[in-house]
Amino acid sequence: MNESPRTSPSAVQASREVRTVIGRLRRRILNAAEAEDITFGQESVLTRLSGNPDITASELATAEGVRHQSVTATLASLTALELVERRPDPDDGRRLLIALTAAGRRRVAEGRQARQEWLAAELQERCTEEERQAVIAAMAVLERLTYD
Repeated sequence: MNESPRTSPSAVQASREVRTVIGRLRRRILNAAEAEDITFGQESVLTRLSGNPDITASELATAEGVRHQSVTATLASLTALELVERRPDPDDGRRLLIALTAAGRRRVAEGRQARQEWLAAELQERCTEEERQAVIAAMAVLERLTYD
């Protein structure tokens, strides 16, 4: 029987610090583009729809990890804001497909742009060139963890 090697203290510390920093940074980035007229949940649905056009509410609920009723309420408010639309599935008229409207696509693009600009400005203002290069190198290391 193979014994797994003991996890080094540096691996445990790195794991803890990466998770903590990524969580905080994610919240800061999301807040940078927070629109006053929509909630975080609504923004999350818009972003999800930008990468998954024409999905059902059930599929969206599963992808978002929330109850179907929650997604239905979120979609109702986004429909009222004219950011999403529902239309019959051409292959199954009983199903409704959800997609971004042109205004919804613009909203997602503007949010991404605002978040990117905020992070670039923070890195420019708060970090030296050497620190920015260290961030780039660290991201390459972390990127390796995302592949199987």
